[in-house]
Amino acid sequence: MHTTLISASELAALPPAHTLLLDCRFQLADSGYGARAYAAGHLPGAHYLHLDADLSGPKNGRNGRHPLPDSTALGARLGALGVGENIQVVAYDDAGGMFAARAWFLLRRLGHAAVAVLDGGVAAWQQAGFSLTEEVPLPQPCRFKPAPALNAIVDVDAVLANLAQPDFVLVDARSPERFRGMGESMDPVGGHIPGALNRCFLDNLGPDGGYLPAAQLASQWRAMPGLPADSRAVVHQCGSGVTACVNLLAMEHAGLGGSRLYPGSWSEWCSDPARPVSSGT
Repeated sequence: MHTTLISASELAALPPAHTLLLDCRFQLADSGYGARAYAAGHLPGAHYLHLDADLSGPKNGRNGRHPLPDSTALGARLGALGVGENIQVVAYDDAGGMFAARAWFLLRRLGHAAVAVLDGGVAAWQQAGFSLTEEVPLPQPCRFKPAPALNAIVDVDAVLANLAQPDFVLVDARSPERFRGMGESMDPVGGHIPGALNRCFLDNLGPDGGYLPAAQLASQWRAMPGLPADSRAVVHQCGSGVTACVNLLAMEHAGLGGSRLYPGSWSEWCSDPARPVSSGT
């Protein structure tokens, strides 16, 4: 069972009857990109999931740009595609895993342990000599059975209370510039949540777009100033709870399991002017 990352060669060797692929390609500036890319060519057997329509819930102006989807609705969607108890799910994209990691987190949150992200995404698959197809697979519907969640979340009230009585440390996955409040283009307010640390999600990737080796990731995360030794005291966030999942996945792959996610992230936090904001380093 693969539970964090899987290579292209490992994926190609899996039995198709017990494997289900999720194409999670997306672009924040072009919400239709992923569907077009899927139609033009995808990994054989893959089904497409849209970040906004499938991997996020309704927005109300106060719960961030990508709220978590309703668990029952997501479970029904996964079951309709054929995600069952003995199915290995593999999610992929073409953006360093930032959208695939979101799907990985959501399936783990529903208790489906056999889910991994294709290391290096579409490019790694093609570079390994495997082809894409335009053929859309027929789903094999089944009943998705949620199990106890493998990952926990914290809400905005817990993050606010944590300012006065620290119980965990936030790690912000946005770029250093956005963390400092410089050049903010996604949200109306720049800066970061007071006390948060910064590790851009891209720092987990090598020059080839794949994840760094597990030992190297573990060394980097352990050397991060201010990071608790107990991974359960680490809570990840970003702009809207998407790229933060890359940091969470990287820690899991490095053997530093148990960290959590603040789904609303900066876009939820800054929606209320009463919440404090820090800028600079």
